[in-house]
Amino acid sequence: MQEKALIDKIKENILKKYQFTDKEKEIIENVFNHELNYDRINVIINFIIDFKLDKSSVIAFLCYQLYKCYPEDGDKLSKELNEEQQEIVEDFKTIKDINQLTVSDEIEDIKRMFIVMSNDMRVVIIKLAGIYYDISKLELPLDENGWRFVNQVKDIHVPLAERLGLDELKQNLYDNVIRLEHPKEYYKLKETIESKKEENEKQLEITKSRLQSILNDLKIHGKIVSRIKHVSSIFNKLYNKRLTLEQIYDILAMRVIVDTVEECYAVLGRIHAIYKPMAGRVKDYIANPKPNGYKSLHTTIIVENQHPLEVQIRTKEMHRESEFSGVCAHWLYKEKKDKKSDFDNRLTWFRQTIENAKSMANEDFIETLKSDLYDGVIIVQTPKGRVIEFPEGATAIDFAYAIHTDVGNSCVGAKINGKLKPITTLLCNGDIVEILTSAHSKGPSRDWLKYVKTNAARSKIKAFFKTELKTENIRQGKAMLYQTIQDKGYTQGQLLTEKYIEEILRRYNMEDIDELYAGIGSGSITSNQVVSRFITLYNNENTELPKVETIVHLKRNKDGILIDGDSGMLVRFAGCCNPIEGDDIIGYISRGKGVTIHRASCPNIKYLEPERLIDAQWQVKQDATFMANIKVLAQKSDNNIGRITNLITGLKLNIRGFDAKDVGDSFICNLRIEVKNKSELESAITSIRNLKHIISVTRSER
Repeated sequence: MQEKALIDKIKENILKKYQFTDKEKEIIENVFNHELNYDRINVIINFIIDFKLDKSSVIAFLCYQLYKCYPEDGDKLSKELNEEQQEIVEDFKTIKDINQLTVSDEIEDIKRMFIVMSNDMRVVIIKLAGIYYDISKLELPLDENGWRFVNQVKDIHVPLAERLGLDELKQNLYDNVIRLEHPKEYYKLKETIESKKEENEKQLEITKSRLQSILNDLKIHGKIVSRIKHVSSIFNKLYNKRLTLEQIYDILAMRVIVDTVEECYAVLGRIHAIYKPMAGRVKDYIANPKPNGYKSLHTTIIVENQHPLEVQIRTKEMHRESEFSGVCAHWLYKEKKDKKSDFDNRLTWFRQTIENAKSMANEDFIETLKSDLYDGVIIVQTPKGRVIEFPEGATAIDFAYAIHTDVGNSCVGAKINGKLKPITTLLCNGDIVEILTSAHSKGPSRDWLKYVKTNAARSKIKAFFKTELKTENIRQGKAMLYQTIQDKGYTQGQLLTEKYIEEILRRYNMEDIDELYAGIGSGSITSNQVVSRFITLYNNENTELPKVETIVHLKRNKDGILIDGDSGMLVRFAGCCNPIEGDDIIGYISRGKGVTIHRASCPNIKYLEPERLIDAQWQVKQDATFMANIKVLAQKSDNNIGRITNLITGLKLNIRGFDAKDVGDSFICNLRIEVKNKSELESAITSIRNLKHIISVTRSER
């Protein structure tokens, strides 16, 4: 009954918002006759309506939901759609569901998102809405896959939503990141906000009434809306900017939407005649728009309850642009234009990202994407007035490649604001840049990769060396592929069959295996990625499990490779729990990969097939080493990090990984160290615990 009520609610919602033909209504009814995840569909449909997407978005989204659960029915129904709707469904198929992906596939899925964006922004908005639903359903404790998903949402999807101008969706995504990463602080803050809800709502009503009186007196027809700031926004200011709640002046905000710019300034003047504005909190983004084109008047006033309240005043056109600002607005509100607008020119970053997503190596793409998404934006110009957008930290080299690949490859210097400067000079907002080129240039230097900021410039420099060094790339790529096959416990004869090679070349759209070797050698694809696909093909045809005795005895052969002492079969350690000598361990027999060793306490064991688990014992040499992870929570104090690292090196242990981040009045330090056994690890943990200002030290699994 509950599901039927939800289905009726969804149908009522979309039928009220859209005018469907009789044929389209039949298609929708066909979808609702199947068992689907209607809770998820309801949430995403609401986003589709909120973002004012068209009826083709609704129909294509519903048909794709049917296709995911019932492929044959979905394909059959898709044939009844019009051409535009069929294209949207195909774009949905291109971008997979996040919870069905491997680590490598996740990165490829993000690349596909950018490629699809160039065709249809609607698909990506709906994709991000689906990601919001997925993260909103996560509950602590999370496994490794869950945390990986949360980190990807934080690192990629939150800043991407912000860059696209989807502010409300960005805030919803980030609220859930904070909920999972900092649950104690999140719920405490939420409780505080809830406790003041009645007072805040009362104040908003009072202010709204007074603002409406201003509009009536001025005979201005306008709309007034209010909002309370999201938990994640307040959290960032409290913990990242070290502010108190009293120092956050925009927890409450009113928005006044009018018809003309003149009316905006008239309303602002009348507000300041009634309320006292806070010094330094009046901002004119109409006369001086933000780099992304955002326009509005902002003022923070002291209201009746003696607390600050932010008021934003804008026209209907400005409001539309702010709701779907930046790239998103460009796609959702396309107009035929004879000339490129300033905003078209500022799309350089986004267009280059799409272009390079098709050819960049996964690791390079994701790192440059994170960097570009998080960095601020600067606007620079050519001498003829062409406006180009760059991330902060971009140099004249980035500018040269943004003009044209040939300009970048032949550039020898730059004039910035009329003065000669090195090509490695950092650009500033408002600079006028002219690139100097030479026909005798030998091309870019590899050192340029240290100075460029944009993925476009980096990709084009690498492409230059890829073309110049193709023979060397083939040789190096071939050696890398063979070594990876050996490292994973397979032979070339098992994997490099004609049948598998044809399938892999088709997958990567390559003509011959030399092109595959060259791709690996140049770094555009990784040998791990390619070999993993070969292994998948091999395992699909070779399902018989290897023969293993009743217990695995861990030894190392003369080359130091970990093996079963009885059979000589390849053995590897699970990355999810990183077992070390002295841990209680258990083996898992895998197809084509020998035996994987887990710690007996590993939480992932419960997800493995019990009939493939087997006892395991340590018999490794004394000089063997293992990787272990330590998580340290400490109070902030001078040189705490230095004391920890000095202690580890004093114990004659090698640090193989290190990162630290602030959390309120404390900081978290994650160490990856090399140890001989469990006893050595426990000794290191005990030594760190004895340092001053240490709150806790634990062995972590990641």
